[in-house]
Amino acid sequence: MKLQSLLDLFKVLKQVIIMSLTENRYMQSALEAAKEAAKRGEVPVGAVVVDSATNEILSVQSNRVLELKDPTAHAEMLAIREACLKKKSERLIDCDLYVTLEPCPMCAQAISFARIRRLYFGASDKKGGGVENGAIVFNAKSCHHKPEIYSEIMSGASSVLLRDFFKDRR
Repeated sequence: MKLQSLLDLFKVLKQVIIMSLTENRYMQSALEAAKEAAKRGEVPVGAVVVDSATNEILSVQSNRVLELKDPTAHAEMLAIREACLKKKSERLIDCDLYVTLEPCPMCAQAISFARIRRLYFGASDKKGGGVENGAIVFNAKSCHHKPEIYSEIMSGASSVLLRDFFKDRR
């Protein structure tokens, strides 16, 4: 077996082990926040910041771009801001972020600046992503910090929510 195949297998096994512990409940909270965003007419994206040392949920947010008339009011940005205020720090070193959609480049850069420990996300964003698609911010030479990344976590539920939201608007 090739080394790359073994590394890919190890990555998958690592994801399964980590997710089997407690992370599903955090992604479920992010999905609930995304559903609330959809009810408000916002793009249904939810984000949860968890302190990994205590397993305390520091923030649960969803998109509020329309409500706040703010193009930066993405779920991830709002969740990071709130968690930083609670931690009284601009760094979230021991924190994990769960988000229903692959973060855009703006949010990925904020994740890097905040020093998020792990990023878990659901659906991939082929058009606007900044983690595994598009700009791939964490691979840039200018990136100061790259979190551990776990993608496609409960991606089916996230994808259906997004698909239904946009289908209803077309």
